[in-house]
Amino acid sequence: MVLLTLMACGDLPASDSSGNVPEPGVPKQLRSRQIIVALAEKERPQWPVIAQDLQTRYRLRPVGEFPLASIGVQCLVFQVPADQPLESVITALQADPRVELVQANQVFDALQTALDDHYSSYAPYAGLVYGVHLLEANRAQRISTGRGVAVAVIDTGADTGHPGLRNRRIRIANFVEGGEQSFSLDRHGTAVAGIIGAHPDGVGLEGVAPGTLLSVVKACWYSDPTSAKALCSSWTLAKAVDFAINGGAKVINLSLNGRPDPLLGRLVAAAHRRGIVLVAAAAENRDDPGFPAAVNTVIPVISCDVNRTVSLPRWRSAAFVAVAPGQDIVAPAPRDRYALLSGSSLAAAHVTGVVALLLQRQPDLSPGQVKALLQTSARSVSTTHTELGVVNACAVLKLAAPELACP
Repeated sequence: MVLLTLMACGDLPASDSSGNVPEPGVPKQLRSRQIIVALAEKERPQWPVIAQDLQTRYRLRPVGEFPLASIGVQCLVFQVPADQPLESVITALQADPRVELVQANQVFDALQTALDDHYSSYAPYAGLVYGVHLLEANRAQRISTGRGVAVAVIDTGADTGHPGLRNRRIRIANFVEGGEQSFSLDRHGTAVAGIIGAHPDGVGLEGVAPGTLLSVVKACWYSDPTSAKALCSSWTLAKAVDFAINGGAKVINLSLNGRPDPLLGRLVAAAHRRGIVLVAAAAENRDDPGFPAAVNTVIPVISCDVNRTVSLPRWRSAAFVAVAPGQDIVAPAPRDRYALLSGSSLAAAHVTGVVALLLQRQPDLSPGQVKALLQTSARSVSTTHTELGVVNACAVLKLAAPELACP
């Protein structure tokens, strides 16, 4: 296993001198009243001067800075004093000609719900495993395992020592303050990475694409160790997506969701231009799919059960929405255990695995072509909405090239 522990370049220690209420136990990337200011590459010689002037002029406290090489900007993170309206500061900075972009540091969350909080051995769950078979990935693996396809899981950390993930030479990176300590104990990323690429672990659990080159990039963390929900921020996600783009990822899995985000939107566009396929979990219980699932270059995913039944979301989409197993999913959990989970996070991981199977055999496909092939080959679900379709590994491989029909 190649270990990379990466923290923000030039990140600064936090203090409470600005009058903000301290937030003990919260990583600095998720503290309230933070804004991200992006400076363009053309201003590089003046970056230090501009940063100092912005700090003084708008009474801001610097808490971090980092470059995003894939989109050519330098990001400055400031804490806005409690006595200044956040939106007023953002509006003023938007009018500053030296500023390329400014936004609040937003919060995102992972879309997974634990159905069984008692992690145990695999045996009680053996009869419940269905995801790989429903997708026909077990048949597709006879001609493709996703071998050599670089997949970045931008998520929490993961237990890379789990029987299904050990000896996989998984690349790991951390962009959360203090995240190294909990990396191998994180549940959400362990489940997502395992669904995508776990090797048979001796007890029957196998990922959709066990030959992938996996990277687990920690951008999310648990605000409460007992909670099923992990949180991420614009700050951590921006660094993680930039890392994945620059690191040669062919597929990025984003089993998370939030509001539209200008900075992350630029990174999503940059990834698309580089030919990287992005798969994202869509919100199933909200009024819209959420970001980044709603971006038209991204493959949005919702979940179905073992019978291909979908609980229709409140929103409707004219474009294709992929459907994949995401209800009552048996997934690996930290400390060599297993859990029964549900949510579009798990469904997105299944689709990412299928994309990897496809790209091993057809590596020159563009993201748009991959999405079109998934849509055309998708199987019907238990609903009349034609924009929804269950992804099928054998069908998409055969559609891409007739000689790739599953044996």
